[in-house]
Amino acid sequence: MKLVVQIPCHNEQDSITQTIQEIPRRIPGIDRVEVIVIDDGSEDRTAEFAGKAGADQIIQTGKKTGLANSFRIGMEAGLKRGADIIVNTDGDHQYPGSEIPRLIEPILKSQAGMVVGERRLKEIPGYSSFKLFLQKIGSAFVGILAGVEVRDAASGFRAFSREAGLKLNVLGKFSYTMETLIEAGRNQIKTAWVSVPVNPQPGRTSRLYRNSGQYLTRSLEAMLRTFSRYEPLRIFLAIGSVIFLGGFGIGIWFLYYFFTVGGKGHIQILILAAALLTIGFQTMLIGLLADLIAGNRKMLEELVYRVRKLEAGEQDQSQK
Repeated sequence: MKLVVQIPCHNEQDSITQTIQEIPRRIPGIDRVEVIVIDDGSEDRTAEFAGKAGADQIIQTGKKTGLANSFRIGMEAGLKRGADIIVNTDGDHQYPGSEIPRLIEPILKSQAGMVVGERRLKEIPGYSSFKLFLQKIGSAFVGILAGVEVRDAASGFRAFSREAGLKLNVLGKFSYTMETLIEAGRNQIKTAWVSVPVNPQPGRTSRLYRNSGQYLTRSLEAMLRTFSRYEPLRIFLAIGSVIFLGGFGIGIWFLYYFFTVGGKGHIQILILAAALLTIGFQTMLIGLLADLIAGNRKMLEELVYRVRKLEAGEQDQSQK
């Protein structure tokens, strides 16, 4: 049983050494532990420090490509190295490496395909009530889209079984956290939650976003994009229905004026009603077309899964 710990990072020379050294190399039920560092265009000595700290593989993207892409590269590398379990953690030492055995326990017991570390946010000094409220609202919304319970959507401390790693497809550019939860829920990958402490991050600014407004906007965009890949008909049907009903209501309003005062001077209402009815109907047709495309996407996902499995199997054989 092999465990691969992947660490996507950007400019983390101050914390990468401690992050790697705290990863336990001996875990009950695990025969071998390996560490992969994905250096996403760092401008400091992150890769050098990671090598000195004992990373088994360092992948450098050359330029900054984003957290989601770094995560995707790490997952593919872990699968090629024959990982039975892949753990993702951050290079900023936010998550204690000592919690990895607890994190992977549900996978070792075949109780889940993905395990997420639920951060004890209330224990973080200076973590405001407003941020906690936003986190709960965001997690609840992701849970609705995923169709499963979500306790901490933004947590990056996660473990994946080999099967889950082969099935998940991260297509976004911003972050993988919410996208993988929605994908896991829609692909019937059972998700478990493990409460974990987090290390304080004094004075640290986010490498992922400039401010809370940008984070909320890009997160919402990522959530809707991912959900629309699985339920396009519901989204477009809902949007189209609102527009169509708006046009229908305005049309009724015009008929009222037509039969009461003759409709004179209200022709613009009729034009607006016709335009909204047309746009609403076309939006619903787009939803139908998107739903047909989604069916093809599901078949493509199955093909990608089979190809990955074959490639991973060949890689395993070459390592023996």
